Amino acid sequence: MFNPDEIRDFLNEKASFYEARWFIDEDPVQIPHLFTKKEDIEIAGFLTATLAWGQRRMILKACRQLMERMDMSPFDFLMNAADNELQVADDFVYRTFNSIDATYFLKSLAHIYREKAGLQAVFSHGYRHGGVAEALIHFRQVFMSFGPPDRTNKHVANILKNSSAKRLNMYLRWMVRTNSPVDFGLWTDILMSDLLIPLDVHVGRVAQQLGLLSRKQQDFKAVRELTDKLVEFRPQDPVFYDYALFGLGVYENF
Repeated sequence: MFNPDEIRDFLNEKASFYEARWFIDEDPVQIPHLFTKKEDIEIAGFLTATLAWGQRRMILKACRQLMERMDMSPFDFLMNAADNELQVADDFVYRTFNSIDATYFLKSLAHIYREKAGLQAVFSHGYRHGGVAEALIHFRQVFMSFGPPDRTNKHVANILKNSSAKRLNMYLRWMVRTNSPVDFGLWTDILMSDLLIPLDVHVGRVAQQLGLLSRKQQDFKAVRELTDKLVEFRPQDPVFYDYALFGLGVYENF
């Protein structure tokens, strides 16, 4: 078994390799990278993160479909569309996320940008009252407050039910981390040091093999445990190691 210094050095090397421009072309994060306007990046990033499970080729196809249905201008579309136009995703299907879910998501996003000052304002409000965990809780409360169909509830993680919230934490990584060729660093009112690791099966498996995670379930308790360990290696930016753990699991079958 490696000692902590060896593990840190190994992960630093791997994270630096994967946190590179080439990674964008291999990852769903390429969808928000199609845009330059802050609000377009936020909206495209959120919808992409929501759909980011399964085969990457199919994720990219579905996300591009959604962007095209908003005329490749998601912010302008959401700000100006009439209610019936928000049903642009009528025949949209990606795995268990269908047109019912897509229509609710667009309506909720439109309300958030028209009435709540946007996604950053919603996440940041929660963050100011209790860190990233409260940001995730508050965001879900706001996003699901416009009468969602029952089936749509499962598409926004609920950490109060011990969900790992992998996709939401990945989205926050995209929006918050600075000085990165992959992440955007748009939300400076949330500290990188407070971000939580986006935990999935690949990250969890590699972390367990390296002795960084004892918990077997991929849940919010495991997110806390692993993030706390990574803080010891890089307190100012613990989710830097998401690149190493994910890359080792997906690309190297570590």
